[in-house]
Amino acid sequence: MAYEQTFKNIDDILFTEEGCSSELDYIEQKSWVLFLKYLDDLEKTRQMEALLKDKSYTPIIAEGYRWNDWAMPRTATGEYDTHNALVGDDLIEFVNLKLFPYLRKFSGGSGVESKIGVIFNAISNKIASGYNLRDVLEQVDTLKFQTSEQRHELTFLYESSLNKMGNAGRNGGQYYTPRPLIRKIVEIVNPEIGKTVYDGACGSAGFLCEAYTYMHEKVKRTADESTLQTSTFYGKELKGLAYIIAIMNMILHGIESPNIIRTNTLTENLADVQEKDRFDYILANPPFGAKERPEVQENFPIRTGETAYLFLQHFIKYLRAGGSAGIVIKNTFLSNTDNASIALRKKLLEECNLHTVLDLPAKVFQAGVKTVVLFFKKGEPTRKVWFYQLTPSRTLGKTNPLNEDDLQEFVELQRTKAESANSWSVDVASLDENYDLSVKNPNKVEVVDERTPQDIAEEIKALNEDSMRLLDEIMNLF
Repeated sequence: MAYEQTFKNIDDILFTEEGCSSELDYIEQKSWVLFLKYLDDLEKTRQMEALLKDKSYTPIIAEGYRWNDWAMPRTATGEYDTHNALVGDDLIEFVNLKLFPYLRKFSGGSGVESKIGVIFNAISNKIASGYNLRDVLEQVDTLKFQTSEQRHELTFLYESSLNKMGNAGRNGGQYYTPRPLIRKIVEIVNPEIGKTVYDGACGSAGFLCEAYTYMHEKVKRTADESTLQTSTFYGKELKGLAYIIAIMNMILHGIESPNIIRTNTLTENLADVQEKDRFDYILANPPFGAKERPEVQENFPIRTGETAYLFLQHFIKYLRAGGSAGIVIKNTFLSNTDNASIALRKKLLEECNLHTVLDLPAKVFQAGVKTVVLFFKKGEPTRKVWFYQLTPSRTLGKTNPLNEDDLQEFVELQRTKAESANSWSVDVASLDENYDLSVKNPNKVEVVDERTPQDIAEEIKALNEDSMRLLDEIMNLF
């Protein structure tokens, strides 16, 4: 891979930078520089297209702030002009006091230019050394965004950086869902071109990116590609770092101007949602464990401080009748006995067909939290729920993550909701008044220990005697 060493070089530079202490900082700083390089390549492409059509082109970025004005100035022959390139304190002063303030003034408009002001108001330059920043700029300048092959390679490397960020700690994990899991969720939901896809807690936009990749393979006409680019994928994200990562991730995947808004999704009053606001597919892994303020809870019919439960209500409301969803949520949602949990399970079962529940092992996510994936269709009540309990033959972890092969049996059995050692169905009519949907595999044979206390004591005694015998044999060797 031509660009792999370049990404490694950038990380090596940032590792020596005082202002960058973790993978989260690395991806943030890489993202704003990559975005400006992408924007420059896009401008050059648009200018060339306009020239071929004998039309004029007005650049988005004003003279003096373009990539080749400050980041990589060129001589008349196109060579890198080292004599006029800003470096050291001069470079940091320009970036912090001129470039960022200029970019932060962008507002409104359409297309990629509408994202500039939001992005640069959400982040700051953390690279304090003008010499380190100069080295980063020179590395990034070698990256190109013009062809699909170049973007594909950059996408792979950017996703690898996101994976490292997800493993770096709790905050990074908030933005990263394992891509093999996302791909299989998208496959089960099966979004079609011409319909809309939404993630109201999009993080790094993993679900939207994988949905685009999945749907792009079905493109047959130019109009299909235009539909995917402009009116298919929609996201919302609160955190500034996640927002810029989401924008950059979607751009690298091929979406030129992502429809992602920086906002607190939960501040929207569900009573105000109209049919025009709804979506055909919802794919999400909303944050859980956090608590929302009482005034935010007033926007929801079932009031609770648990953010994941508020998001689930949001998704049910925003899903169009006949639409499908795949939502990751903490497994305790299925069994908690508090009023909000019971009411929300009842609402889900009555308003939607919860046809599939995928039970995931704890180590799918680095935090070790047990989760499930809820697959449901809105507009018809649930009669029967099909469960699948994922039981990989190995222990999952950072060095041994979930892969797509682990999920293949689930995908195959889910098509027909077949029963197996790991799958079973539950009739909703058989549920108790708490609508308890706990994962209880009836096909799993529990090994019962029928030994008496005396049997166990004798086994312990025999093991101790065996240990002493072996120890004596070792001592006799000396």
